[in-house]
Amino acid sequence: MKLSVRPRIQPEVNLTSLIDVVLLLLIFFMVSTSFVKQSKIAIRLPEADSSAPVEELPERIDILITESGTFLVNGRELINNRAETIRNALQKVSGGNNELPLTISADANARHQYVVTAMDVAGRLGFVTINIATVDDPTAEEEP
Repeated sequence: MKLSVRPRIQPEVNLTSLIDVVLLLLIFFMVSTSFVKQSKIAIRLPEADSSAPVEELPERIDILITESGTFLVNGRELINNRAETIRNALQKVSGGNNELPLTISADANARHQYVVTAMDVAGRLGFVTINIATVDDPTAEEEP
């Protein structure tokens, strides 16, 4: 007995009517949608009574050391270069915020001890972001 294999016919889905229905629903929703205008709320903001300026804390602290050993913290000269004076100035400028970045800039002819003293005081106060400012020598030639 010989069985013949019939070719399978692939089923087809006619999407034309489905697309028509979707487009009609889209048009219906577009036409029937009502646009509501949002009401505005009037807000009266409070005003400050006092005109006294609030002293802002700096975003960073700069220590400048001159050749003669004079310390300047954020542009203000310290009365001497003792560690206690530097500590008091840093506490006052930072307001107790040890997260501020601290940059130490020293004259090329300043004693190394002044820079070490500034770093030591900053480290003892808990500053962890301490930067040493350097300047590239424009007269130095690059090595090949």
